Amino acid sequence: MSGTRIRMAAAGKAAAQTSRAEQIAELRSRMEALGVEQERSSVESTLTLPVGESLRMLFPGGGLPRRAVSHVSDTPALVVELIAQVAAKGGFCGVVGWPELSYAGVPAEDAGRVVAVPEPGIDPLGVAGVLAEGLDLVVLHTPQRLELSPVRARPLLARLRQGRAALVAVGTRVPSPALEVAGEVVAIHGVGRGSGRITGLDIRVRVQAKGARPASGVITLGPGPQERPALKVMK
Repeated sequence: MSGTRIRMAAAGKAAAQTSRAEQIAELRSRMEALGVEQERSSVESTLTLPVGESLRMLFPGGGLPRRAVSHVSDTPALVVELIAQVAAKGGFCGVVGWPELSYAGVPAEDAGRVVAVPEPGIDPLGVAGVLAEGLDLVVLHTPQRLELSPVRARPLLARLRQGRAALVAVGTRVPSPALEVAGEVVAIHGVGRGSGRITGLDIRVRVQAKGARPASGVITLGPGPQERPALKVMK
């Protein structure tokens, strides 16, 4: 999967604006190459974005809310699982600002549905907003915690409402998110005492929606001790 790598110019305001315009143009070109506008995904008409059977029971409506922000913890395996599930259903995904993220969990046949922008430059919010206009899932990652005021978040949220994407924010926080999702790796399968390789992970997932009681459970990614991913609901 080839990511879009644009380094913003630092030699004055005019140069930065030109570079940003070029970056936006390249993003739109990449989206057109994917066929986003011509090939509407099979999940477009739903109010929520399905996240697969292993997570469906934990999410209100069975998935991530579209045109809204969900805060998700910095749990790479969980985020990649969300991407893989959306892409497997025919959805288009974008990842902004996470150069070290591994996409090994996304099958090769679905990798072409993912637009990666590992170096978004000085305006990651603007890049995420452009992707949100046409994709189904956008992951916005900032290495340092970023608290957005209502004024600063307004342009991003406006673009989000104009499109159909569900925005997953990792490290960036907006006022009144639709969901709070936390993931924690609780078991690793396939590794013995100094030998073996990782074949699966157990991740405890907790989902809190506004005005609702939290739901939690443990999902198994990879075969692990079972034939396929499974959800164990924790009470």
